[in-house]
Amino acid sequence: MKEDIQKQLSATRQNQILEAAAKVFAQKGFHPTTTKDIAKEAGIAEGTIYNYFESKTALLIGIFDLMREVARQNGEFSNITPGDIRSFLRAFFRQPLMALKIDNFGLFRVVVSEMMVNQELKALYYQKILEPSLLMGEVVFQNWIDQKVIKPINLKLTMRAVSAMIMGLIVEYVMDDKILQNQWEELPDFLTDLLLDGIMEQ
Repeated sequence: MKEDIQKQLSATRQNQILEAAAKVFAQKGFHPTTTKDIAKEAGIAEGTIYNYFESKTALLIGIFDLMREVARQNGEFSNITPGDIRSFLRAFFRQPLMALKIDNFGLFRVVVSEMMVNQELKALYYQKILEPSLLMGEVVFQNWIDQKVIKPINLKLTMRAVSAMIMGLIVEYVMDDKILQNQWEELPDFLTDLLLDGIMEQ
């Protein structure tokens, strides 16, 4: 019982630090932000941060883990009937797009710019965020191929094309594309229809 309470307190403190870090990173950028800034925002001693995170890079990855968990909890995968491609794709698109909407697109700017120069962050982002999403999609699409629901396709390229579509739209959003900003909520349905139905008249 005591151990469970301790774990809960630890998780609460981690989330408190991550939320503070996300806010400060988005406002000031990655490099100008200090752990002192984050501690001040979180209302804790600076040294407390290092009890949970070894570096600012670890904080960034922690933020994305937290966002992914929020998106998973708000996701629609658990309600999808096996073989329902349209619902799966809609949820697959919705998770990353709405996870950023829930939090802060400013943070995405920070992460993308930092990944261009920080090899450790690039590797961690691929390992912890991108690769699991690609692998999940490949498994689901392979099941559809085995069941002859869809035609055989190059799974690895397909999932990377879909992932790049999502990433590209997020980049366009943070470049202040007004159409995307005004119609962001429509994207999961739009992308699903575009992928499944194409643009040709039936």
